[in-house]
Amino acid sequence: MATTNVIADLCIFLLTWNVGTHSPKDLSLTSLLALNGTTQCPDNQLPDIYIIGMQEVGTSKLKIFQDDPWVLKIASYLSDREYVKVESKQLQGILITMFSLHKHVPHMKDIETDETRTGLGGLWGNKGAVSIRLSLYGTGAVFVCSHLAAHDDKLKERIEDYHQIVDNHKYKTPGYRRIYDHDFVFWIGDLNFRLSGDLSAWDVRTSVENGNFAELLKDDQLRLLRESGNAFSLMEEQLPNFAPTFKFQEGTNEYDLKRRPAWCDRILHRVQRNIYPAITLSANQLSYQSNMDYTLSDHKPVSATFSYKIETANLTYTDEELHEMTHGAAETTTRTNLFNAQLEDW
Repeated sequence: MATTNVIADLCIFLLTWNVGTHSPKDLSLTSLLALNGTTQCPDNQLPDIYIIGMQEVGTSKLKIFQDDPWVLKIASYLSDREYVKVESKQLQGILITMFSLHKHVPHMKDIETDETRTGLGGLWGNKGAVSIRLSLYGTGAVFVCSHLAAHDDKLKERIEDYHQIVDNHKYKTPGYRRIYDHDFVFWIGDLNFRLSGDLSAWDVRTSVENGNFAELLKDDQLRLLRESGNAFSLMEEQLPNFAPTFKFQEGTNEYDLKRRPAWCDRILHRVQRNIYPAITLSANQLSYQSNMDYTLSDHKPVSATFSYKIETANLTYTDEELHEMTHGAAETTTRTNLFNAQLEDW
């Protein structure tokens, strides 16, 4: 009879929020970080790992050797709960930070970051992406946070931004040089995809008020691009079952109808499930939601929770042995499913 051994079973909480250059100074993060019992992790426990991505973080007080005020504020909420900051990366207003329960840190190796500028043809970092990659319990994981080109008529530029990020993001770890070389890929951010078609802002708002999300999402640019293979076609997304997260009047939950409401803020993932013999990788999505408690900017925060699981059949591996299999042998073994952005037709 087959037996299954679990190498790791982690609950990962991902969050993306365009904060519109605002400071976190007087803001409570309890609801934002799901510290009020709403994590959706098994048994409603706190997550093992937090991945937090932000866009339009204020840079006027940016200091080279000091974390951003948002990172410091997040740390003030998590440090008393046995979390430690694993890594942060910032490109102008684009920020990603990773916090983990202390007990998981010994199972993290080969931590790297990278950035890609896509603003002004790659010269400016107001648009682009930052990422953190690592060996997590022996598997290769990467977390990408991006801010793509804005406005309804800039779809072509958003597609170009995506391909530029995939082509230019590179790491030093053997076998995991590119984003899509990784066993687990999580991509979050203000992707800025809008609704195709000619519905007015008022028509979209009416559909939202009537709860017709599924009908509106038929015209969602990201969904259409994934289906056509033009961008993000290797990623999976649970369709949002919440109202569009842009554009709101700051300080309210009312849409600013100068722009058509859209699902700009998204979380996608990819898992190479059976890339290794007798080992199964999975990322079961437990939640996907926006947070209407926050009115700081014209975007609402979006979060998702995943069960990150590594299982073996009839074998027992330590994560050290799995790391040797996945990372140590990478220099002499040709890995399958290597990816080049140019393979996607666009």
